[in-house]
Amino acid sequence: MLLPVLVWGQQLPAPRPGTQPAPPKGQQIELLPGAGKLVGGDFNGVEIRKIIGNVSFRQGTTLLYCDSAYQYTERNALEAFSNVRIIQNDTITITGDRGTYDGDTRQARLTGNVTMRDPRMTLTTQALDYDLNRNLAYYSTGGHLQDPENTLDSRFGYYNTQSKVFSFKRDVKLVTKDNTIDTDTLQYNTVSKVATFLGPTRIKGRQGTLYAENGTYNTITRVSNFAQNAKIETPNYLLGGDRLMYDEARQYGVATGRVSMTSKKDNLVIRGDVGRYWRTEGRAKVYGSRPVMRNISDRDTLYLSADTLVSVEGRPPRNEAGIIYAYRKVRIFRRDLQGRCDSLTYNRQDSVIYLSHDPVLWNERNQLTADSMEIQQRRGKIDQMRLYGNAFIAGQDTLLNFNQVKGRTMVAYFRESAIKKVDVLGNAESLYYALEGDTAVSGLNKAVAATMALRFDQRKLQTITFRTNPDASFIPPHELTPADQKLKGFQWREKERPTRRLTLGKHFAAPAKPKKKAAPVKKKAPVRKPAPAKPKPRRPAPPPVAGRK
Repeated sequence: MLLPVLVWGQQLPAPRPGTQPAPPKGQQIELLPGAGKLVGGDFNGVEIRKIIGNVSFRQGTTLLYCDSAYQYTERNALEAFSNVRIIQNDTITITGDRGTYDGDTRQARLTGNVTMRDPRMTLTTQALDYDLNRNLAYYSTGGHLQDPENTLDSRFGYYNTQSKVFSFKRDVKLVTKDNTIDTDTLQYNTVSKVATFLGPTRIKGRQGTLYAENGTYNTITRVSNFAQNAKIETPNYLLGGDRLMYDEARQYGVATGRVSMTSKKDNLVIRGDVGRYWRTEGRAKVYGSRPVMRNISDRDTLYLSADTLVSVEGRPPRNEAGIIYAYRKVRIFRRDLQGRCDSLTYNRQDSVIYLSHDPVLWNERNQLTADSMEIQQRRGKIDQMRLYGNAFIAGQDTLLNFNQVKGRTMVAYFRESAIKKVDVLGNAESLYYALEGDTAVSGLNKAVAATMALRFDQRKLQTITFRTNPDASFIPPHELTPADQKLKGFQWREKERPTRRLTLGKHFAAPAKPKKKAAPVKKKAPVRKPAPAKPKPRRPAPPPVAGRK
């Protein structure tokens, strides 16, 4: 924390080679009249004036008072003892038990119960250095700052008496009327009352906790502008993003860039690009880049995406789970259920999902459509689906034929994520193919009734019960026509079926797996060819043996 020394007065001529430059000279410190006792002399080769009682000095617009002092006339410096007080420009006052002052460099140091005051704040510490040239005061032994609205403590601190800006380091704690702020690095403007954070910061208040690693907080307006991993935490929710603005007076916040909103009561997370939060209303709105909701229930996870997602908290005193509203281009994905519509309401208290505006749902090989729908869940699994107005269920069999049921209203009952029963209420019609061993069509069953009930087993139709005014017929394969194979209003919309990747978009993308470095190829040792074997010397053939005649 060494400070550069500024030269006062005219610049001296350059020294001759081989000589040391002359030290800078400042305005001479002037002893003001009225001192009680003055003793001068040479002490250990140093000329010193001892002044005792009612001591006062002046250098320009700076005044120094104390009970006693040593003045070093040769080097324009002094030591002050007891009730030391420095006043600069009638605005800055520093007091302490003991002090030193160099008139040439204009450096002051006070120790022991040091207090620094200006019209806007009071600083207390045990040791304070003050550079009057740079208007900079600093401490390293811990300090306590107080103004009419706030208090601030830190281990290290710097104060620019001209700009009125404090810089604090290490164990910084700012206490306002409504909040306690803990950080490691902070700048505080005593005029604007704005605190600037330059490290991990946590603001705790009655309304919740704010966290960020960079940003500003206005202690007057109570408006925060945070960046880098910014978060708002309340008893029920956690809202975060790359950037965050929060107005405590209005209890309103806006997060942008990789926004994430988490409900603590249940395993629910919403991610998007922009998030707005109204604390008094208990309402949050997330939009931008098709936000996605993730709700983990038991062993399954429900994903929901739309152009806009709105979350409304449960109201006191029960504080039950709230409601999710989704609108425009809604997509649903779960392992056992996929769907789409233009408007959706998810009541998390009773686990009921309402779909409207051209809803379509897919369950395994079945497609369900209606004017509006309702999904009822129990223990995280589908229990019932209710289809209202122009209800239609179509499904493919093993031969890719389309079995179809339609009516005014339908109720589909599920067990272990598979359809077990369907009640068709009003204007019921059905069209089902009869198969021989799942390999050939033996005919087509068509029926019309006021109401009917269909029962399934192992994902296959077992029985159809006609309850009112039935009219059924069986058409053999050779008599089937294209008109017989479709009920009015049939549409197969498999191409619109959401996939997991399409629903999640970028917000819950799996992290990219690091590429494995290829193992270094081991160089094979050169194979040495064996030297050709030397030919063995041939033995001479034995001489011919003479045969007997």
